[in-house]
Amino acid sequence: MDRKLNPYSPGAGAPPPELVGRDVLREDVAVAIARLRLGRFAKSTLMVGLRGVGKTVLLEKMRSDAEAQGVLTVRAETPEKRSLPAMLAPQLRTALLRLSRVDSAKDLAGKGLSALAGFAQRLKVKYADLELSYDAEPTPGESDSGDLEVDLSSLMERLGEAARAAETAVILFLDELQYVEEEQFAALIAALHRCAQRQLPIGVVGAGLPQLRAVAGNAKSYAERMFDFPLVGPLRDDEAKEAVRKPAQDEGVAYDDAAMAELLARTQGYPYFLQEWGKHSWDVAASSPITREDVIAASITAIAALDASFFLVRFDRVTPAERRYLRAMAELGAGPHRSGDIAAVLEKKVSALAPLRERIIAKGMIWSPSHGDTAFTVPLFDEFMKRIMPGDEWKNE
Repeated sequence: MDRKLNPYSPGAGAPPPELVGRDVLREDVAVAIARLRLGRFAKSTLMVGLRGVGKTVLLEKMRSDAEAQGVLTVRAETPEKRSLPAMLAPQLRTALLRLSRVDSAKDLAGKGLSALAGFAQRLKVKYADLELSYDAEPTPGESDSGDLEVDLSSLMERLGEAARAAETAVILFLDELQYVEEEQFAALIAALHRCAQRQLPIGVVGAGLPQLRAVAGNAKSYAERMFDFPLVGPLRDDEAKEAVRKPAQDEGVAYDDAAMAELLARTQGYPYFLQEWGKHSWDVAASSPITREDVIAASITAIAALDASFFLVRFDRVTPAERRYLRAMAELGAGPHRSGDIAAVLEKKVSALAPLRERIIAKGMIWSPSHGDTAFTVPLFDEFMKRIMPGDEWKNE
């Protein structure tokens, strides 16, 4: 087994060698984008799912699909502690500059750039992280009221008018949207609503953790009429088998049935874990076919790799008190768990733990599937917590 030919690609946002199980969703998004381009209404899409299900990979593939059809796209990730205006302004500038090169849209794109200058100049007072080079002089009264909802709607209208003149659409592909503050999310939804009212070809394809549905709903009550919220989950067994077997077969390597059963049991069908176990199983195996014993041996290095990167990078973001909360959840199993049960493990009142729980949710480590329930956003995180905080000493820390 030549390690140089190992086909698997476990990495943040790294495309897998075989993207399976997402064709229906890709087609639905492609149809929605095509409708927008024709001036017809279509909901924007916000994909939700746990870490490791391949949302970022899927988002990039959908963006590539759209670009191949002649649609203008921009791509951005929402980091924590950065404002939506700061994230969007450079992307909207890029879109307007591209549209300004189209003769039929040149004048309208120029108006959009002037509006963008006013938008950035006025809102920089409120959003200090907003930095932008101006390509046109601001036009007084254009997207410069200082009210984000009003100004973003006006700016997106200008963008939509230019896109319509160019006979294309502009689609914003936005990742990690759960980190957007409610007021700013409300402004984005309102801007999309205004563009829909005017039948302008502007849309969003976004991705985030499961709490994104609640974030959008809290921001605007009509969010459910503006977005579809498809759930991106683990692959079915047949899809998971294809995701693992096909890349190996392309290199002349097979898995025996027992090996595949073991690998599926270990990974639970999560695409990132499939890539991790596939990589280490390949490296461990002496020859084809890869056996169950190879997968079991590979699990040691696969888990070590996950602990050192995928899990640890998230563990390092939480405080000691937050770690104890997560460890109490792990004590109860994979979840979801009732808040009262977690409090009982910690020997605390639910009300006393509520602020702590909210902080961990804000960091994207846990979410609430229903009122009073709490679940990990990272698959298999309960097992990691038990490995990194073994025994009972953590209760007294």
